[in-house]
Amino acid sequence: MSDNTGIKKIYQAALYIRLSKEDGDKAESNSVSNQRDLIYSFLKDKKDIQVCDEKVDDGYSGVGFDRPALISMLEDVKQGKINCIIVKDLSRFGRNYIETGRYIQQIFPFLGVRFIAINDHYDSEDIDSQTDNIILPFKNLMNDSYSRDISIKVRSQIEVRQKRGDYIGSFPVYGYFRDQEQKGKLVIDSAAAEVVRDIFDMRIKGYNNRRIADYLNEHGIPSPMEYKMLLHWRYTTSFKLKPQAKWSPMAVERVLKNEIYTGVMVQGKEKTLNYKVKKRIKVDKKDWIRVEDTHEAIISKEDFNIVQKLMLRDTRTAPDGTQLYLFSGLLRCGDCGGNMVRKKIRSAGGEYCYYICSNNKNDKSVCSSHRIREDVLSKVVLEMIRTHLSLISTMDELNGIIAKLPLQELEVQKKCRQLEERQKELIRYQKLKISVYEDYKEALLTKKEYLEMKEDYEVSCRQLEEAIETLESEVSSLVKEKGLHSPWIERLKDKGNISELDRGLLAMTVEEIIVMDSEHIKVHFKYRDEFEIVLQVLEAAMAESKIRENISNAESEQMEHFLLTAREG
Repeated sequence: MSDNTGIKKIYQAALYIRLSKEDGDKAESNSVSNQRDLIYSFLKDKKDIQVCDEKVDDGYSGVGFDRPALISMLEDVKQGKINCIIVKDLSRFGRNYIETGRYIQQIFPFLGVRFIAINDHYDSEDIDSQTDNIILPFKNLMNDSYSRDISIKVRSQIEVRQKRGDYIGSFPVYGYFRDQEQKGKLVIDSAAAEVVRDIFDMRIKGYNNRRIADYLNEHGIPSPMEYKMLLHWRYTTSFKLKPQAKWSPMAVERVLKNEIYTGVMVQGKEKTLNYKVKKRIKVDKKDWIRVEDTHEAIISKEDFNIVQKLMLRDTRTAPDGTQLYLFSGLLRCGDCGGNMVRKKIRSAGGEYCYYICSNNKNDKSVCSSHRIREDVLSKVVLEMIRTHLSLISTMDELNGIIAKLPLQELEVQKKCRQLEERQKELIRYQKLKISVYEDYKEALLTKKEYLEMKEDYEVSCRQLEEAIETLESEVSSLVKEKGLHSPWIERLKDKGNISELDRGLLAMTVEEIIVMDSEHIKVHFKYRDEFEIVLQVLEAAMAESKIRENISNAESEQMEHFLLTAREG
């Protein structure tokens, strides 16, 4: 191309190179070096083009136009530094049909920029025919469609891996490393895992998130972000505002709320709207992908659940304090169900603390005060927890006796009877389904009546088949079991004869404390449903005369005494 003087115009060109595995690019054919070599080979006999710059976006999808090198190149175009852009093919410049077409057919011609796509045989200086004007949008549309198809395939593969329990994050969660032998699996990082355990332990003992963060910073423990840096991971984030990222209450909360520490893989919490819009949106919790027991747990599910409940309660710290009050969030009024609030009184004899109903504090006509001194409450609750832990310890000791009882045999017999009844019901419904068909054939039922009754019987059959399958599984499990081992018994049996209350013990054992008045208090313990089930099993066993043949009179009396004490408690 020549200007008005007949002198051939010299173009100041920028080479644009882009590579993205997200677009399905093949490393061999679309590598940065391959694209560079192809463009320079093309320019060997192009005397009117001078290369003045090279822009490379390595690892950026062609769908979006917010790529760093592309933005820099377009800025050079606006400033008049370059007036020619050369790419290997149209897909290197972009895979968004609308945006790519707008630049090539509108913006670049307006700015006087020559655009060359080598493999697509496109050069804006030579394009004049109607055919080229039709083919160019068509090629852009094909690139757009290709990107969409790749996106769908990638999303599908990611979802398959998530449902399989593979970890697909860019970096492992704090407390874990990637397993070097099994792709997608996590293994415990012992150093970071110890910090995670300390965080949960401090939260259970009553420390708030701010105090936990301060403790970690005071002891020089690197935050998750700094820990990644220490491991020389190529990690960047927009959250880092200071040269060194410290622990913060929010960072502590993220650890405390992450279920992955219990051995459960939870993924799919966010998603992009489509392959063109990269903004991430939150996914409803019911649609998260959860897979149990994919890796070794750092925190027990019991501790995790305790912490989640603690964070939901009204658990305020003392003024200028770092720990929760002993009973914070645990006390309820026996009449209105409101929280009990702590008050402090100074008198001639010193000072003492007491709790009153929060509703009474705000409006005395709503409820009575239900006032109780803190020292009285502590003494009563301590004694009740001692009794409860003693029962659990006794329950564990009874395992030796329980192992002699035909509990499994009795339970298997019960399940087998249930199984037999369900099988009889299934046969009956199957016969009824046949009989309604016979009635329909004999014109005793209309077609509509027949179809409705048939559907009802089929639903009943399916439900019975599921029940039979469940019972068969339970019978199989019972045959293999022996003794009365429960995780919560193991957890509490070794607490021993406690001499004083602490926040950690309360959080571990108590669900809530109901204050009727200073002399009437109810303590609802954790695992009370499981405790009740154990009592029912033992009571049912004691009712069977058959067990007398398996245990001594002393052992029988010990069990009866335990059941009596537990019921009275």
